[in-house]
Amino acid sequence: MQNLVKRLREGQGLTQKELGERVGVSRQAINAIEVGKFDPSIWLAYDLAQYFGVSIEDLFLFKEEDRK
Repeated sequence: MQNLVKRLREGQGLTQKELGERVGVSRQAINAIEVGKFDPSIWLAYDLAQYFGVSIEDLFLFKEEDRK
C-alpha cells in the first residue's frame, strides 16, 4: 500500500526514530511502512494520521489491487 508517511515525516524534519517514538513503534516499523513492506494496523494508521493532522484515506493510498 502506498502512503505519504515519508513525505510528511521529512516535511516536519523528523527522523524515523523520532516519529516512531511519537506514535509508539520502532524506527524499523516506520521504515517498513514507508517502503511498503508492512501495512500498519488500523490503530497505528489512525495514530499516524492523527499525528500528521490528516485522514487515514489521505495518508494511505488505497487501491483495489492492493487488497488482501
